[in-house]
Amino acid sequence: MSGHSKWATTKHKKAAIDAKRGKLFAKLIKNIEIAAKMGGPDLSGNPTLFDAVQKAKKQSVPNKNIDSAVKRGGGLEDGGVDYETIMYEVYGSAGVALLVECLTDNRNRAAMEVRTAVTRNGGTLADPGSVSRLFTRKGVVLVPKSQEDKTVEEDDVLEATLDAGAEDVNDHGDSWRVLSESGDVVAVRTALQDAGLDYDSAEVEFVASLDIPVDAEAATKIFKLVDALEDLDDVQNVFSNIDVPEDVMAELEAAED
Repeated sequence: MSGHSKWATTKHKKAAIDAKRGKLFAKLIKNIEIAAKMGGPDLSGNPTLFDAVQKAKKQSVPNKNIDSAVKRGGGLEDGGVDYETIMYEVYGSAGVALLVECLTDNRNRAAMEVRTAVTRNGGTLADPGSVSRLFTRKGVVLVPKSQEDKTVEEDDVLEATLDAGAEDVNDHGDSWRVLSESGDVVAVRTALQDAGLDYDSAEVEFVASLDIPVDAEAATKIFKLVDALEDLDDVQNVFSNIDVPEDVMAELEAAED
């Protein structure tokens, strides 16, 4: 789930080692296929594909799987699938808004599974435009604070990316989250690399214009809804405007122990 909370960071770290590893790999591979189909299989000339491949590698997707996905998407190998992107707009507990991004080869299946997951987990499908108006497409680059033999400070990230189009750098738990216009995400990522700074991911995401703080009860319900959605094969991303305050997050973590 993409949202302004440490939950997203924690979940991201666990994803590669928990029982959903296979589903995560499948979604990363799907992203690679789409990027290769849209912009060609040459990584040097297709920055979207480059970033999709880098993200897959950071999650330990085997190189042979990555190479096959690039070839399938680029038409160099049989087995490619035609996917379409569908966005579903959802309201959850406490008025939290969610955008559910699907990549699917079966629109009817995706619609049925998303609707079922939403209704069974306390959510409501919203009218088109009612949720999407709360979000803007932005470039989002995550920069880990701990890198090899150094700790990356906020000023380090700002200095490296300001001239490349970075609009904001904020604390995202173990990472710095760099926001830019969607068209500047590659320039920001490149500026970080030129400055000798590593990054975890560089993508265009839907970022909420205003986050909604929630209490422990509402947060638990939203997490359950998001988990159900992310468990669906057709769902690639869930973006939300949830904001889990630190004291609420501590309360939830204590309850799990």
